[in-house]
Amino acid sequence: MKTTTLFIATVFGVASLFTACKEAPKQEQKTQNTQVQKTSIPEIDVIQNAHHKNHFLTKEAIQFDITISFGGNEILKGNMLLTTDSSKGVITLEDGSKIYTLDNKVYHTPNIKNENRVRFNAYTWAYFFLLPYKLYDEGTKWDEFEKTTLNGEEKNSQRLTFTSGTGDAPDDWYYIYSDPKTNLISAAAYIVTLGKTKEEAEQDPHAIKYGNYNLVDGIPFATHWTYWGWNKKEGLTKQIGEATLSNFQFIDFNKNLFTPPSNFIEK
Repeated sequence: MKTTTLFIATVFGVASLFTACKEAPKQEQKTQNTQVQKTSIPEIDVIQNAHHKNHFLTKEAIQFDITISFGGNEILKGNMLLTTDSSKGVITLEDGSKIYTLDNKVYHTPNIKNENRVRFNAYTWAYFFLLPYKLYDEGTKWDEFEKTTLNGEEKNSQRLTFTSGTGDAPDDWYYIYSDPKTNLISAAAYIVTLGKTKEEAEQDPHAIKYGNYNLVDGIPFATHWTYWGWNKKEGLTKQIGEATLSNFQFIDFNKNLFTPPSNFIEK
């Protein structure tokens, strides 16, 4: 999964919110966790170490329950199953319908509800979850390491940009905020340039905030996400959504778990 873009859109309308969140994680273009950055960066290394990346990657797959709401409306509820290398995933929705991801391909249950958001659901939430393990993905560039505050709380901040040709929106950028005491990711602010100019995108930045970290086999996972409007001066402004995650379980890889039935539709 090439680290290209995350996240969400206008805080004033649920429909446009869905559109921008769909655009945000443009990792749809590649789902393998490619590690090609040659130079180790201390500020990023400490974040990955805090999230126990090496230990996480010794596991084959993880599953968890997830519920996501925006504008007071529940938009997804079910179970996610992901390989730790981000190459495969399965979402089982509450109504029993399923979405499979196999690298760049997506398959879904015939007659699934909200078919127009299948690829959005397939990649967006997995990317949010896997972010701490993808900071050295192909094309990433880091700069502006600084100590700062986010809504009155002290944070370390790193700016992430991308090399030309990375994904479908290389002009995107992120600010990754981490806790200076734990080095865990606290929040990630971003712009989405897909379908717009960089200048237009910078008029409407957003952020995801990670909270309520719990340990599973010694690995910390954020069990509560919130989504916000954001700007560098004020930090997080208006909350626009949230997600809860629970019942984490590591499992062994089984090809059958990630193989869609023959009657599933490729999206």
